[in-house]
Amino acid sequence: MDILIRRVKPAEYDALGEITAQAYLKDGLLDFGESDGYLGELRDVAKRAAAADVLVATQGEHLLGGVTFVPAGGPMADIARPSEAEIRMLAVAHEARGRGAGEALVRACVDRARATDGCVRVVLSTQRTMHSAHRIYERLGFVRTPERDWNPVPELGDITLLTYELTL
Repeated sequence: MDILIRRVKPAEYDALGEITAQAYLKDGLLDFGESDGYLGELRDVAKRAAAADVLVATQGEHLLGGVTFVPAGGPMADIARPSEAEIRMLAVAHEARGRGAGEALVRACVDRARATDGCVRVVLSTQRTMHSAHRIYERLGFVRTPERDWNPVPELGDITLLTYELTL
């Protein structure tokens, strides 16, 4: 059965929020676990959908995962500059991994960027331990941009995010 990529429906906000939160929790990506302040952001799909394009991967009736695509200049951007789109919060449910949902979501973001007037690049931030995601990005032609690496919580000096870009 094929994987379908489409915009998230409001009725799916809670489910996608939980998939995203659990993916980050189970992968040990939140320094403070259940008490991490970022957990609320991961669960708040309604907020993301109001400010960016939230896409989901589905297979039949099953929600496999999602991603936030931020067109150039969007309010959800962390590192995007003018003429760049940004990919954020890519997450696939643990039981759905290995089926190609993550790659399909990233490809859909790249396609959207190519269809966005004036967009010349796609950028993203990732944690050092997200090795499966790094393999997807590199397979699709993204390259590391260490000069753009950054720390979202400067008061905690050890949370440097790695950055990648794909020139369109």
